[in-house]
Amino acid sequence: MSVRMKKSATEVEPSDDWAKALSLFDADLRRRGAAEKTRQAYAIDLRGFALWADQRQLLPATVDIRSLRRYAASLSEAGLAATTVARKLASLRAFFRALREHAIVEDNPADLISAPRKGETLPRTLKPGEVAALLDRIPATTSLEIRDRALFELAYGSGLRAQELVGLNLKAIDFDDEEVRVEGKGSKTRVVPVGEHAAAALERYLAKARPALHAGDSEDALFLSKAGRRLSTSDVRRRLGVWAAKADIQGGVSPHWLRHSYATHLLEGGADLRAIQELLGHATLSTTQIYTRVESKRLRSAYAKSHPRA
Repeated sequence: MSVRMKKSATEVEPSDDWAKALSLFDADLRRRGAAEKTRQAYAIDLRGFALWADQRQLLPATVDIRSLRRYAASLSEAGLAATTVARKLASLRAFFRALREHAIVEDNPADLISAPRKGETLPRTLKPGEVAALLDRIPATTSLEIRDRALFELAYGSGLRAQELVGLNLKAIDFDDEEVRVEGKGSKTRVVPVGEHAAAALERYLAKARPALHAGDSEDALFLSKAGRRLSTSDVRRRLGVWAAKADIQGGVSPHWLRHSYATHLLEGGADLRAIQELLGHATLSTTQIYTRVESKRLRSAYAKSHPRA
């Protein structure tokens, strides 16, 4: 595949037939605007299957449902979690769907195999009071503190992913219309409202902190590092961890917790699920519906504690 991965000198490579098929799939992903991390994840999953198939003298066109069932069983026997096996099978479904579009296979054998049952995991969220304690803990006196306050006010106030935050440029913020233009997954652009607290923090950052961080080059990133370069997602996670620890929030708070909290608090406040879908940039409503389970869990807990016949 076109995605580069580090290999040892003795590492076995897929056969030519598989290498060509994998490269074809990666080219399709590139044309569709798939993110580098997405392509890398597919590359890892599919290369593993290609090597497994080579050992059994299976070509892309000769893989059938029995082969895939044996492969899934081997993954489970190796101790992989059900979620990991399900992800690898999803990668194979996408791969063989592409091969079918290119007339390399007649049918998609992965469509006929079901993923192993996996336990439902709900997004971890912070309570509104915890979010307030976290954000208010950032003193916003030094340039880095002012930047962090604006960064995390926007993360929670607009529900942005870490990758979306670091990808923002100066022109993305529209203070007149109180909104931010975000480039999300698959290079899809959406416009999201910016709340009052986030807007105030951003104005303070742009007026007092960013000029001090700017290295004088042509960098147009909204959020800059101490060295004047665009922040990375690891920078965002690290800085959030610092402030979460100071706010005594346990459990390793991640940027995605703020995004989950944003969606959950909108739902609790009466927002329509379709509106939340658009705000989050989810491609399908089914992805957003996980938040209804969060709300349902909260309501069941409230019922159990307060109803005399619970």
